[in-house]
Amino acid sequence: MNAVHPADAGLQMRPEPGALAGRVLLLVGAAGGLGRATALAAARAGATLVLLDRRVQALEALYDEITATGAPQPALYPLNLERATPADYAELAARLESQMGHLDGVAFAAARFDGLTPLTLIEAETWLSQIHVNLNAPFLMVRALLPLLERSADAALAFALDDPARMRRAHWGGYGVAKCALEGLFAILAEERHEGPLRVHALLPAPMDTALRRLAYFGEGAAAQPPPDAAGAALAWLMGAAAMPLRGRVLDLRTGS
Repeated sequence: MNAVHPADAGLQMRPEPGALAGRVLLLVGAAGGLGRATALAAARAGATLVLLDRRVQALEALYDEITATGAPQPALYPLNLERATPADYAELAARLESQMGHLDGVAFAAARFDGLTPLTLIEAETWLSQIHVNLNAPFLMVRALLPLLERSADAALAFALDDPARMRRAHWGGYGVAKCALEGLFAILAEERHEGPLRVHALLPAPMDTALRRLAYFGEGAAAQPPPDAAGAALAWLMGAAAMPLRGRVLDLRTGS
């Protein structure tokens, strides 16, 4: 893994106020823990956001939270990745082009995880859904959005990964398999876009308090891990020009890794 640690590179990992002004960013999985933290950090930095998630009420609450800060008004795009087809992603690209005019970045924070389960006990439908949401959906979305992204003078893609060693352990199921494959998708895209207007990044967060973490580690206390604010700020930072030196790299927020 071509990783860089913030302390080694002297990185601040948080966009400055106004650093994302004028940039249109799509946040996939915006209503989740990491997605919400990314949205708030990007909004504070002046980005115009398109918030995509299947949970409409959570999107509306996030919309209210962002607009209350005086940040640019975000757009909401309800979409269930579990059922989305290539035609749905083509429609997403067309609507972004017609309504937003351009697209400068996409951050993937969506995830489907159903708890720790031995492979032989996973229902076929659950397995297919986990692979689809965590792997197929990012690929299909990137494929549909590439022409629009490549019209930007500086466009960024960023994928949220999970600990590679942990994903290869027992009981992580389709989520673990998909996250391992997502790392491969990132690496291939990063090499194929090693130059040009589109740069590709990945983020490897440190342990954080999210619904996914609580489902996997249900024995932890509610405050055992910090909130996802630092990871969200880092994912938002990757959307800006300051992250250009990290093109094709994994920003690894873990300590002692």
